[in-house]
Amino acid sequence: MSKADLNKRPEEVSGMFDSVARGYDRTNAVLSVGNSALWRIATVRAVDPKPGERILDVAAGTGTSAAAFARSGAQVVALDFSRGMVEEGRRRHPELEFIEGNAEALPFGDDEFDAVTISFGLRNVQRPKLALDEMFRVLKPGGRLVICEFSKPPVGIVRAGYQAYLKWVMPAVVNIASTDADAYSYLADSIEDWPDQGTLSQWIRGAGFTRVAHRNLTAGVVALHRGRKPEDAAIRASVSKRRRASRSVPSAPADAATDPSTGRSANGATVEAAVNAATAKAATAKATAKAATPKAATVKAPPARAKTAKPAPAKGAGETAATTTRPTPSTRRKPVLDPAPQRPAVESGAIEPEAKRGANEPASERSNDS
Repeated sequence: MSKADLNKRPEEVSGMFDSVARGYDRTNAVLSVGNSALWRIATVRAVDPKPGERILDVAAGTGTSAAAFARSGAQVVALDFSRGMVEEGRRRHPELEFIEGNAEALPFGDDEFDAVTISFGLRNVQRPKLALDEMFRVLKPGGRLVICEFSKPPVGIVRAGYQAYLKWVMPAVVNIASTDADAYSYLADSIEDWPDQGTLSQWIRGAGFTRVAHRNLTAGVVALHRGRKPEDAAIRASVSKRRRASRSVPSAPADAATDPSTGRSANGATVEAAVNAATAKAATAKATAKAATPKAATVKAPPARAKTAKPAPAKGAGETAATTTRPTPSTRRKPVLDPAPQRPAVESGAIEPEAKRGANEPASERSNDS
């Protein structure tokens, strides 16, 4: 199968690139009207390779960009999932290390590379968000991410002209310059289907990268995206925890289609969609409980029983209401005694008056003198 569909099944896309590997760089130079070399120079400057650094070039193709990174003295690993591309790259650049592998499951340990870059390859990955997670994982703390990818020109007239080029001019050029016209018709479709600069920036931030920014090249036909893996261990731990939680959400059936613009996987489910579904389900349950609450609140309490007065005991013969009416304890008044005569205050330390002292003495100790 020479042309892959936009479901981007790895075996189909890999086979498509196998068929165009030998003439890939030449065709790209023709289709970009020479701009591919300028885009490569801008990417190398953004990566800023230094002697002794370890750099991973994902979707490296035949190794043209990887060779440019290696000229600075950096140790470069070129990875591609197309066996034809890897074989052609090894033939052209035997000094480089080429590995056949998938961007969604990078065959490296954590925190291995000083920089990770991918040029015109992320849109061909089946699950680009998962690939970004993998790039984050293999980067060292403080490591650099650089992505060069086709994008959407922000100016309307440029965007319309670019779309016309992809639809009418590019197929005519491909028929002349390429060995597999069907493969390049897929590439044109993937460019049109790929999201804009802002969406890709959100994906990069969602993977945990900081200092995310992009710069348009050639009026926005191509965009250069950059990000950094945080050096703060607490931030990295938070990203890892969030990632583990998102991956624990169950996915949809395996035969669902993939939407490349939203990063859906082969089974048609994304972590984001599953989380949203779980959130909606919880919200529905909460609303149901809330709706049931007023009904419970409207249950009327049983009416309080009125207290009835106890019947008064029967009156005896000859008793009248006047003679039998007695005040209740609450209304019965105590007899008011005449207040004690006011005595002059006794100064502190003075001798207590005799009368008072005698009154306070016990009866057995009082004087019998009258």
